[in-house]
Amino acid sequence: MNTPEQSQLGKASSYIDQYDASLLFPIPRADKRAEIGVTGSPLFFGADMWTVYELSWLNLRGKPQVALAQITVPCESPNIVESKSFKLYLNSFNNTRFLDAREVRERIRADVSFATGVGIGIKTIGPELFDREPVHEMDGLNLDRLDVECLHFTPAPELLFAEFDEPPVTETLTSNLLKSNCLVTGQPDWGSVQIAYSGPAINQEGLLQYLVSFRNHNEFHEQCVERIFMDVWTRCKPIKLSVYARYTRRGGLDINPFRCSYPAQLPQNVRTARQ
Repeated sequence: MNTPEQSQLGKASSYIDQYDASLLFPIPRADKRAEIGVTGSPLFFGADMWTVYELSWLNLRGKPQVALAQITVPCESPNIVESKSFKLYLNSFNNTRFLDAREVRERIRADVSFATGVGIGIKTIGPELFDREPVHEMDGLNLDRLDVECLHFTPAPELLFAEFDEPPVTETLTSNLLKSNCLVTGQPDWGSVQIAYSGPAINQEGLLQYLVSFRNHNEFHEQCVERIFMDVWTRCKPIKLSVYARYTRRGGLDINPFRCSYPAQLPQNVRTARQ
């Protein structure tokens, strides 16, 4: 079984510019899920939505081609793909000849599906459509307006509480203050998060302090979002809950996990200004 420490993260890596699917490094989700009390089938639905900003290959005449790609990995996949390995894998397309974007797309679909253990979705966007790519901030009431004192910088779920004696509410809350660190290298990961729920009103000051408490926490994006989901689900007991984070890009990739307590349509993969 692969572990994060065995990956290329934090290590000098050779630049391979000829297609090589073996560069993909899958990591099982199970160990980190066990830490938050998720064993067997998860309690949530959703997916990890990746945006690839640096995708290039050669056509059959050797002329470079470029595109964006959006990749969707269902959260029920047994594995994630470590992000540096994904970048190295994509770099291996750079001097490889392909017939067209469709061939590139289907090659990525097959390789990433094999690595994650489940069929993935992929969409490529050609240069003729680049100027149609929107930028939009997450919808909802922004918690960052609150003037709170922050004393915890590792996850502190005890900060979460809800008004169980009051009528239930339905609301969507956001914050741009999410920060965590890479599980292996400790490098900072910056993100925005949206929490939508129905149920007992969650104390907003406590929720913001809780989100800030991830600031010195070392975990991958997908794992942070699942930890937030489970902490809110367990302590605040909503009837419905979704947690959606959009992290700023690193190495030409951004990762945007979405988890929901019920089957729901995924959000549109639209980047924020910081991405």
